[in-house]
Amino acid sequence: MFPQAPRRLVAEFIGAFALTFVGAGAIITISQAQLQGYGLIGVAAAHGLVIGVMVCAFGHVSGGHFNPAVSTGMLITRRMTPTEFVGYVVAQCAGGIVAALLLAGLYDSVAKNATHLGVPALGAGTSAGQGLVIEGILTFFLVVVIFGVAVDPKGSFNAVAGLPIGFVIFFDILMGGPLTGAAMNPARWIGPALVDGYWDNGWIYIVGPIVGGAAAALVYEYVIVPDRPPAAAVEPDEVVRKPS
Repeated sequence: MFPQAPRRLVAEFIGAFALTFVGAGAIITISQAQLQGYGLIGVAAAHGLVIGVMVCAFGHVSGGHFNPAVSTGMLITRRMTPTEFVGYVVAQCAGGIVAALLLAGLYDSVAKNATHLGVPALGAGTSAGQGLVIEGILTFFLVVVIFGVAVDPKGSFNAVAGLPIGFVIFFDILMGGPLTGAAMNPARWIGPALVDGYWDNGWIYIVGPIVGGAAAALVYEYVIVPDRPPAAAVEPDEVVRKPS
């Protein structure tokens, strides 16, 4: 258990680290990629807005994970059972696959071939090791914010958690989109990859988010707020309906 002062320092470290990594990184990324602002902002906004809305719509039903990395965090902090975890991951991956199948039928071959159906991919000059680190860090930001605003019953945005969660995805993509695609979510990767048959560096989009999400959950649970009641004390129905 961490005493009060170190906990505060860890929280401040994570916040400053996030600000520098994403803020400075976004400037470097956009400069290197020479992207038009609308293109990158549009992609970031699309991902952030859809997740924000979906969390607000379904958070009270399932917890609004939509991501095996988030569910991994809930599993290792005992907020869901292994059986529930498997069911969530299967449903999440199935959603990604069905969506990709629909996209494959809606777009012409030129658009699909140019983007590999939206499969996240490493940008020019980004190595596999760099991609793994980026995906892990971006997912860490996402999951630690989810724990802070949606899981923690004392979170400042508990009632409208979708808003800050969507913002995290938005700024993560601003920094990491041109470098790795900023998937932060194995289910987001596997659907288009399976339908398009494009598997390059696929392990990065599984290992990076899972490790980053697990690390975020453990840091929040055992470093940031270690004095809270254990997750096992939560009623089973509440574990499924609301991750708090």
